[in-house]
Formats: sequence, structure tokens, C-alpha cells
Amino acid sequence: MLAVALLLAAAGARAEPVALTICYEYGCKVQAKINFDEVVFVKVGEMLRTADDAVSERYAIAAAVARLYVEAGKQTPIWRDRGGDTNDEGEGSMDCIDHAANTTTFLKLMEARGLLRFHSVGEPVKRGIFAEHWAAQIVEQKSRAVYTVDSWFYDFGMPAIVMSIFDWRAGRRPPGIMAGFR
Repeated sequence: MLAVALLLAAAGARAEPVALTICYEYGCKVQAKINFDEVVFVKVGEMLRTADDAVSERYAIAAAVARLYVEAGKQTPIWRDRGGDTNDEGEGSMDCIDHAANTTTFLKLMEARGLLRFHSVGEPVKRGIFAEHWAAQIVEQKSRAVYTVDSWFYDFGMPAIVMSIFDWRAGRRPPGIMAGFR
């Protein structure tokens, strides 16, 4: 911890925590203020700096989003959230709308702090008409290819699923996910 404090001081890092709002309880019914201190950003930055191209940055983004969810779960009941909408119990449950909003908030924060080198952050996107599903969106800067960042499929704290928007809009889901999920 001392090494991190020295690193922060040497880099002229901000000492004040960053406050933001996340939501939960399906459809963002509950808004909660959370704070991330600089140590969180140092760790997330280390994860993202391992990327040397757009493909590896997408893997790092998936892990960084999970890390920020874990930190948010220390301050809110979202740690109870389970993958999909079928296994949620108690306060802190999130549907795809909550996940898309929160993941977009995390991605925009990473972008604002200069941690994304190969992607920019878009607004949440949806697929479907009657059985809608939402996800966060990133755009590869060089190719302009669009990808979704979907943290809804797996239990709390697991890496997000990053896939092309074409695959996502076609209804593709990660291996092992039941067909009944959106």
C-alpha cells in the first residue's frame, strides 16, 4: 500500500475520491452514490495498460468492468446480483437496463481518465422489440467496428462479455448460457 501511495504522489494523482451514481433494482429504480479512490484507478489502469492492441484492450475492458463492479458492490447491495434475471434474490438485483447504464458509466469514467487507448465509448444499445436486451457499447478507434460490453449474463463480479454488435444483435450469447436468457 505504501508503494501505491508513493506512486500516486509521484504521479501527482488526485487524492479526492471520484463520486458517481449507479443504479439497480430493475430499470434503474434505485440510484446509489458510490466513490472510487485513486487506488482503484491505479489497478484498473494497470489492467488496461497490458493491452497492446484493440483485441487485447477488449479483454482488459471486460476484466476492468468486473473490477469496478466489485468495488461498487462494497458500497451497495449489487453484490447479490446473479447472471440473467432468473436467479436474483433480494435488494441489489440488476436487469440488463441497470447493467447497460452502470457499465456505460464505468466505461465513460475510464475514457475520461485516458485509460482507453484503442476504443471510445458509445451510448447503451438495445436489441429486440418485445424481449428487449440492453448493453454498453464501445467503438474501436481504428476500424470503427462496434462492440457491446455486456455484464448481465454472468454472476456479479465476473468479466463482461465483449462481442461484435452484429453477433450481439443476432442474439448470440456466451457459451453455457441458457436459451431462455435474452
